[in-house]
Amino acid sequence: MREIDVAVIGAGPAGMAAATVAARAGLRTVILDEQATPGGQIYRSVSAGGAARGDILGQDYLDGARQVDELLASGAERIDGATVWNVEADGTVTWSRNGRAWQARARRIIVATGTVERAVPVPGWTLPGVMTVGAGQILLKQSGVVPRRAVVAGCGPLIYLLAQQLIRAGTPPLALVETQDWSAMRDAIGHVGGAIRGWRYLAKGMAMLRDIRGAGVRRYTGCRSIRIKGDARAEGISFLAGGRQVDIPCDTVLLHQGVIPNTQITRALRADHVWDDRQHCFRPALDEWGRTSLPGIYVAGDGAGIGGAKAAALRGALSAWHAARSLDAISEAELSARNAEIEAALAAELAVRPFLDALYPPAPEALRPHDEVIVCRCEEVTAGTVRRLAREGCVGPNQMKAFTRCGMGPCQGRYCGPVVTNLLAEVHERSPSEIGGYHIRAPLKPITLGELASLEGEDRERPDAA
Repeated sequence: MREIDVAVIGAGPAGMAAATVAARAGLRTVILDEQATPGGQIYRSVSAGGAARGDILGQDYLDGARQVDELLASGAERIDGATVWNVEADGTVTWSRNGRAWQARARRIIVATGTVERAVPVPGWTLPGVMTVGAGQILLKQSGVVPRRAVVAGCGPLIYLLAQQLIRAGTPPLALVETQDWSAMRDAIGHVGGAIRGWRYLAKGMAMLRDIRGAGVRRYTGCRSIRIKGDARAEGISFLAGGRQVDIPCDTVLLHQGVIPNTQITRALRADHVWDDRQHCFRPALDEWGRTSLPGIYVAGDGAGIGGAKAAALRGALSAWHAARSLDAISEAELSARNAEIEAALAAELAVRPFLDALYPPAPEALRPHDEVIVCRCEEVTAGTVRRLAREGCVGPNQMKAFTRCGMGPCQGRYCGPVVTNLLAEVHERSPSEIGGYHIRAPLKPITLGELASLEGEDRERPDAA
């Protein structure tokens, strides 16, 4: 088995920054990512043709090219197209690439796996033609595919960004169906000081809204009872807005209710987690350097709590500098200097987050869907089934697995897990933190028996690095 100093899992903003810092500090650094090129979701394909669509995707997207270039010049070993499916507390990382499994043991691990989009289980959400806003961005960034006759529904800054990008691509959405209302604005006012400090983000938001208004895209706010209509595929969306029923025929519905940390690896490791009331999700319990409750294992970026791409990169660098100090690659004085510089920048980046979190809370219907709605798409389990079993005595998500197989499909509970926790909390009148989440076990992603068997000869060969 290969021995390395630092393994970075994920090549988004946090992972790229962490690997760049660690490699420049002279540490043997490997960065693993499922995509063919670095960038993560936010900078997907920026170095492989995506830059040609910069006039559509915007300058924030193009800024990722600089970070990719820094990673490529750092000397960090890249293993692209790698699916990490097991991480152990002793530093062993196992991944598959091109049908083979490989392992390495790292002295330090930095988990930078980012986020998953919060599931939006509304009636009709499993129909063809329905996808998340993030999926819409993947199509746009990676393949230049633009959804036509689309309605964007949900809340959060990302719905405005995608709408702006679709407008620039010449195919504006038919409408924005927004779930936040004036009560959210009232709650957000209490955080206006941070919003003022983060005025650049507010300016970007105003520019997006100006473009949306200029393109004549209709906006509906305070929407409830969202339902996607159609038999074999999405044919329209209906909802309540301002006390009246609205129906919009469409071919595509793009749903979004924010993003949450991807905690699969840290849950599998049994690291400590805490419930974040502000962001309505679990996140790893970390110290100021991003260290988990397990020695030698860090979490950086939005996987540590949602903060955005720039904050993610700063967190990645911070964790890597601390890892470098713990391995005697840099001095205590250098670590202190780096920490002061990064913490100041990080505080400025995160100042606006409480305002945004209050302004765009997830809709109640997304957290606690109606009984007839499927919440686990892999096993086709409805919210009503979860509630019924909870009333019959099921007290936690892991017991729910035994009753329904909910959370045991290909997604391994990434999407249904938060919904099941919220439903159980509702029935038992307890907090989500008391209910807890799924216990995650390897493999974290589906693998073949051939990949598993290939580990027998893994120490006689070396994986192809990028």
